[in-house]
Amino acid sequence: MKYAVDASVGFKWVVPEADSDKAIRLRDSYLNGLDQIWAPDFYPVEVAHAITRAERQGRITPAEGLVALRDTINALPRLELALPLLPRAYAISSQNRIGVYDCIYVALAEREQCELVTADDKLVKKLQAAFPFVRHLSTLP
Repeated sequence: MKYAVDASVGFKWVVPEADSDKAIRLRDSYLNGLDQIWAPDFYPVEVAHAITRAERQGRITPAEGLVALRDTINALPRLELALPLLPRAYAISSQNRIGVYDCIYVALAEREQCELVTADDKLVKKLQAAFPFVRHLSTLP
């Protein structure tokens, strides 16, 4: 299978949370060559931002954050340039009143004709009707 994943899934690869087990199974399937996983080029920056936020909130230590960042870098999905996706992402964002960053992931999944896996409840609620390929991580086996 081929998937696009957003940073909410990548964060769960490296910081234990609800549905981390599902995210890790997806990552391991990719690392073992069974699935393809794609993300825009800013994905590692978004995951790093989430890691530092978890650190500031006291959910992880600075040492755990460094390990999580290293693990993120060592298990990157195939990264695609965001700039060519921006016009479509802008249109999706404008029509659906949702952030353009999120819509870059949607535009990538649309272009690659694959599912977008996310743990972002708001994204799923706002976009799944118009974009049925947007799938919540919790629905994976």
